[in-house]
Amino acid sequence: MNRREFTAAAGATLGVAALGLPGLALAQFKPEEGRQYHTLDKRAPSDGPAGKIEVIEFFWYSCPHCNAFEPRLSAWTKKLPADVYFHRVPVAFRDDFVPQQRLYYTLETLGKVDELHAKVFDEIHNKRQPTNREEQILAFAEKNGLDRAKFQEIYNSFSVQAKARRARQLQDQYEVQGVPSMGVAGRYITDGDMAGNMDRCLQVVEYLVAEARKAK
Repeated sequence: MNRREFTAAAGATLGVAALGLPGLALAQFKPEEGRQYHTLDKRAPSDGPAGKIEVIEFFWYSCPHCNAFEPRLSAWTKKLPADVYFHRVPVAFRDDFVPQQRLYYTLETLGKVDELHAKVFDEIHNKRQPTNREEQILAFAEKNGLDRAKFQEIYNSFSVQAKARRARQLQDQYEVQGVPSMGVAGRYITDGDMAGNMDRCLQVVEYLVAEARKAK
């Protein structure tokens, strides 16, 4: 889902988009710079541990494509090599994306991303609950067994607000044009539009990780 679609949708939740399947055998596929991925003019700073190759998923909870991609991505991350550091960054192409950024970082602070990340997608896309304003987010937290007052305190904390601002800076440094997108090693960005589909996008990421490993 690109920035033009976000503007046209005006924050509306759309129907779930299915992941595409590769049109060619993956063994025949070699990514090309400027086509399947883009090399950043200026390297983005890394938030990962020293010596690790950072891989980022840029996402938005209300994006149907991110929702469709999540199960595939989750399975893929479980097989990553030990020298790869993966994390997610919620985008904010508009100010009304910020509550969901803070939702993600509150879950992260509480150590609840593994348990509740997929449930946020389910709440929005399957149960048709927008979950994009503070009151709705607090209701979701309480429904899923979290202490409402504690969640609200963290959600409105300086540290979570700072993480949301940092996420917005990072999306700009990676020149993110839509979601889901994948950033690699502070140097590369790819997405489903460039790669052809999100399965192919993960193949591009694997190629870029190998390139980053060679450059270390």
